[in-house]
Amino acid sequence: MSETRKLYVKSFGCQMNVYDSRRMADVMAPSGFAETDGPEGADLVILNTCHIREKAAEKIYSEIGRLRVLKQEAAAAGRNVTIAVAGCVAQAEGQEIVRRAPAVDIVVGSQNYHRLPEMVARAKGGAKIVDTDFPVEDRFDALPTPKRETIRSRGIAAFVTVQEGCDKFCTFCVVPYTRGAEVSRPVEKIADEVMRLADGGVREITLIGQNVNAYHGEGKDGREWPFGKLMHRLAEIPGIARIRYTTSHPNDMEDSLIAAHRDLPALMPFLHLPVQSGNDRVLEAMNRRHTRADYFAVIERLRGARPDIALSSDFIVGFPGETEAEFRDTLSLIEEVGFASAYSFMYSPRPGTPAAEMDGQIAEPEKSERLQRLQAIVNRQQKAFNAAAVGHTLNVLLERPGRHPGQIVGKTPYMQAVQVMAPAELIGSVLPVTITDVGTFSLFGALAQHGATPSLATLGA
Repeated sequence: MSETRKLYVKSFGCQMNVYDSRRMADVMAPSGFAETDGPEGADLVILNTCHIREKAAEKIYSEIGRLRVLKQEAAAAGRNVTIAVAGCVAQAEGQEIVRRAPAVDIVVGSQNYHRLPEMVARAKGGAKIVDTDFPVEDRFDALPTPKRETIRSRGIAAFVTVQEGCDKFCTFCVVPYTRGAEVSRPVEKIADEVMRLADGGVREITLIGQNVNAYHGEGKDGREWPFGKLMHRLAEIPGIARIRYTTSHPNDMEDSLIAAHRDLPALMPFLHLPVQSGNDRVLEAMNRRHTRADYFAVIERLRGARPDIALSSDFIVGFPGETEAEFRDTLSLIEEVGFASAYSFMYSPRPGTPAAEMDGQIAEPEKSERLQRLQAIVNRQQKAFNAAAVGHTLNVLLERPGRHPGQIVGKTPYMQAVQVMAPAELIGSVLPVTITDVGTFSLFGALAQHGATPSLATLGA
């Protein structure tokens, strides 16, 4: 039996990193590492990094500087601390991290963390490890199965990676360089993972990938299955009440996926579908491979299949060369579509991407002013969407205790947080809740029915 040691994993960025961080904890558990809530006292600290935002690498070096002090203090007390940098910054920076930050013992790329136990053992002997090659083997096969109690401790909603990498090569994005080409997991391997999660009490799964709806994994019939067919397979698994997915590309909203939105009650009527810009010239410069009209056509198909669907999106303002008139095209798209929420960012150059070398880089004050105008519209739409819920009864997945005694926090089909007074034994149930009020960040409601808890097997989404 290995001695118990403490592991702290800090995630930056996307849902994929959250998923990967949990699997890092799973892969280290057989070596005697148990998760802890902070770096103080940890024997192994992993920074699971993201390279999407501006100055991502510099933020990681600042974090390493703070960890270096903890490492030195531990060494003075006779205790060894191993520091690992994982994820997309590790993939992009590689050996440079060890050269610039000698306190780092391990640099592990975004597809290599299944080899962490071996790396940690080598680092304990004084080696410096940099492992950022894209491996040939399926790293998911090499990962241990998390124990049921581990799954239960993480809550009733879980991420499941179905696809990795991206072949789109948007000119502003580093993902194809840090995550590699698109690879899809076989259908039955995904189904096996979802069945384990359901056995551990998970009620909602979110299927994730850098370009998730480009999924084309091998089905049990030996043929490639599209994403919509995968949805049907996972909807058959007992215990799973809700299915979501992110992040999508408009060009990959294929017919089987549109039909799944129509036919599967478990597939939630909320979709994050990034558009980035509402102007065709800017979209072409971004290499998005779709037009404004294409995006509207996808929205029309979705709303035809699922009239109650709500949408969120991503927007980049101030892309190189974007004029004021072109920016206003994005504002008009937002007004015409109507979004329940959105993520919006000022363009920032990513080293090594084509857009970083483009002419017409826009000054920060102008980008900031445009962002404020865009966010004002999005915030107005989000407030209106949330306010429209008041007086309606929505099915809410009750997820965890709230901050106040007797309070539970749940989630509507549209990803809205709901606070409701209810007994703790209802956590994990999907129950009708009448929305009574709207707060700054969540809705408030009351159970629409009382009495015996319905059987989990009969609950709808």
